[in-house]
Amino acid sequence: MTTPQPGLLLILDGWGHAPPAPDNAISLAHTPTLDALTEHATLAEASGDAVGLLPGTVGNSEIGHLVIGAGRPLPYDSLLVQHAIDDGSLARDPRLTQLISDVAARDGTLHLIGLCSDGQIHAHVDHLRILLAAAASASTPPRVAIHAITDGRDVADRTAAGYLDRVLAHTGEAGIGTLATVIGRGYALDKAGRSDLTDQAVALVADLQGRRTETPEAAVSGDNGDEWTAPTRFPGAAPIADGDGLIWFNFRSDRIQQFADGLHDHLAATGRAVSALSLARYDTRTPITPLVERADASGGLGDQLRAAGIRSARIAEAEKFEHVTYYLNGRDRAARSIEEHLRITDATPPDYVARPDMNIDRLTGAILAATTRADLPLVVANLPNMDVVGHTGDLEATVAACEYTDRAMATLLKAAQERGRWILAVGDHGNAETMTITSGAARRPYGGHTTNPVPLAIRTSDGGTPPAAPHATLADVAPTVLRLLDVPPGLTMTGKPLL
Repeated sequence: MTTPQPGLLLILDGWGHAPPAPDNAISLAHTPTLDALTEHATLAEASGDAVGLLPGTVGNSEIGHLVIGAGRPLPYDSLLVQHAIDDGSLARDPRLTQLISDVAARDGTLHLIGLCSDGQIHAHVDHLRILLAAAASASTPPRVAIHAITDGRDVADRTAAGYLDRVLAHTGEAGIGTLATVIGRGYALDKAGRSDLTDQAVALVADLQGRRTETPEAAVSGDNGDEWTAPTRFPGAAPIADGDGLIWFNFRSDRIQQFADGLHDHLAATGRAVSALSLARYDTRTPITPLVERADASGGLGDQLRAAGIRSARIAEAEKFEHVTYYLNGRDRAARSIEEHLRITDATPPDYVARPDMNIDRLTGAILAATTRADLPLVVANLPNMDVVGHTGDLEATVAACEYTDRAMATLLKAAQERGRWILAVGDHGNAETMTITSGAARRPYGGHTTNPVPLAIRTSDGGTPPAAPHATLADVAPTVLRLLDVPPGLTMTGKPLL
């Protein structure tokens, strides 16, 4: 077996491409290294049907890393859910109709829990319509309580009131359902292990421990934005009772699972047995039956590296650690002896506006250390600053995040050339290049993702730059990495090597 040419796969989270503009944090920043990379880069599609999303849907980190790893577009959970709605199979699903009839027979309440926005990254508020319609069409409809999570990240901030109005419109159309509670995603969709935040979401939904307000507008009128809507209950709401039913309507697993596990643990500990379904499959400790199964993502980069016996390091901060491990490996949690994982964590809760550098120095140091090792032909890392800080919607902080990323990339490019390693740098979706959005007649700060293409740049071990390809998608990354490592592509890969 020949020795592979060692390299680095660097995923620059939120690195999208757009013309210079007053809201383009990347073009506003001093980023000579990123500018040089972009000048010779291929622009790769990272959104919509190019990666397995509904046409026109913004990309996201989960599908981005899945497709980067799989080497092919994968039907994303949102697309599969929409297909199940369109062909009627979701409404007819016997697991859904049985849960509804069982709850009604027990004189219980059906609780619908999920993110209420149309960002199409974690959930879609209109998916409530099919669930409400299914409940209303039962021979004996149950009571239905909606526990809304407000957004402010995947969509513009200060738009939650409009989405809650859509929830009420759906209940009016179906003739069933009431808004029971509302809470911001900062509490309910934490994935940094902040149990103090998740506990507040659990206490609200399970036991109605939160402030009481009369209207949705009052609930979201605080100073902290939609992401941090305080735990709020509405008149007429009741705690979850023994025999009730739950449907989790987020289709993306990673941010809801901490809340789901916490709620089910709390209900079990307090003697309340409930039946539960989820719109799509969740990676929870608690067994929750999914109404829509996910696509098979096996046979990708991780599997090909394992088959070839090529060791790799996977390095990321806590926010993105699962993306370079679990998602890049095709949503496979199995331990792989040929992989080394390093998770960079913070001792204290991060403040991304105050510290747009995040842990970039520690992250860069870990990557540099891995590149010195001959037993690690491939080092995979996620540089998260442009996305994580971009999500704050703070333009000045995101400009600084771009500059920190640029300095890190300059260091890594220099080290790679000195150590005879190639680099493939690619964005997983756009974010930092568009920091405002039109809302009504005004432009608002925007921390969400975009449909813009992402740069994909290759530097050979001698510092050379291969010609840019005329067209690419994220599905081309894995075949290109394997070509650089002199490993054949997987049989399931439809992407092409860009060399």
